[in-house]
Amino acid sequence: MGKKYLLDTNVIIDFASGNFSANQHKQLAAIIDNQSYISIINKIELLGFSAVPSRIIQFVNSITLLYLDDTVAEQTITLRKKHKIKLPDAIIAATALVHNLTLLTRNEKDFFKIENLRIANSWNK
Repeated sequence: MGKKYLLDTNVIIDFASGNFSANQHKQLAAIIDNQSYISIINKIELLGFSAVPSRIIQFVNSITLLYLDDTVAEQTITLRKKHKIKLPDAIIAATALVHNLTLLTRNEKDFFKIENLRIANSWNK
């Protein structure tokens, strides 16, 4: 079985906006269709704008959503105490760690200090 991914909000926006090359788009489409999840914070970030494209709404409604439970909350607290990290990023990182997922993001710098967090850059796919 291949890697499983937690998609960061920026990956979803870039993908929906057509910002990737044809090869990158094909590779990411395969990941999105078969091996990916989003956290509840990604849903909030994606749908929290006043105007949300229908393709983003459809995507959020079709993908497996991982919720903020006590285990993710405790991991988030640990990350916030140890690292200077924004709360949404801490929740995303904690979700990836708890569920043993690779975080697919364009913003590696937001997460690189977190031990045991596997990161893949969406622009390198």
